[in-house]
Amino acid sequence: MHVLYSFRRCPYAMRARLALLSSGVVYEHREVALKAKPAEMLQASPKGTVPVLCLSSGEVLDQSLDIMWWALRHNDPEGWLPRSSPMAEETQALIAVNDGAFKAHLDRYKYPQRFGLASGEADRDQAAAWLHTLNARLQAHAFLAGEQWGLLDASIAPFVRQFARTDRAWFDAQAWLQLMQWLVRFENSEALAAVMHKHPLWVSSQA
Repeated sequence: MHVLYSFRRCPYAMRARLALLSSGVVYEHREVALKAKPAEMLQASPKGTVPVLCLSSGEVLDQSLDIMWWALRHNDPEGWLPRSSPMAEETQALIAVNDGAFKAHLDRYKYPQRFGLASGEADRDQAAAWLHTLNARLQAHAFLAGEQWGLLDASIAPFVRQFARTDRAWFDAQAWLQLMQWLVRFENSEALAAVMHKHPLWVSSQA
């Protein structure tokens, strides 16, 4: 049995769970407290971040994107994977921007005190430029990946959700109608409800 160490609200773990759900891969879910990481998880992945997927083969995947690609290459019934090499390259490039500059601004916007900032507004506004880019893509088609939800959408949506929830009134007042519609569709989806199911904390046998 595959084992997933996860934390419910972490956007990286969230997107990994979304891909695992779509793929139909069966695994044991182990919900962890990030302030008290279980020894088994740290033995599998010393870097100590979630998600961590321990495969039944003994292999360990401790990057969310690696878990997503692995799961969908195992089984992709909803057609999430890019259908060509150029599409795969574009998907990876857009995710890199999301995980790089956008995530850095998101963290500073959401937790300015951690970075010695009086306010996160400057980073909010810089992050917003990326969101306008996404909105432009969504003006051309219903989803970031085209006419159906895909790996690109699942990789980015949890982070946009986190950004929006930081100040929802401000977010909803912005001129990105298509982005808001896309986000609300994700927030109301059965898939998100499924992966956000509350699990009790997993109890380590080594505790």
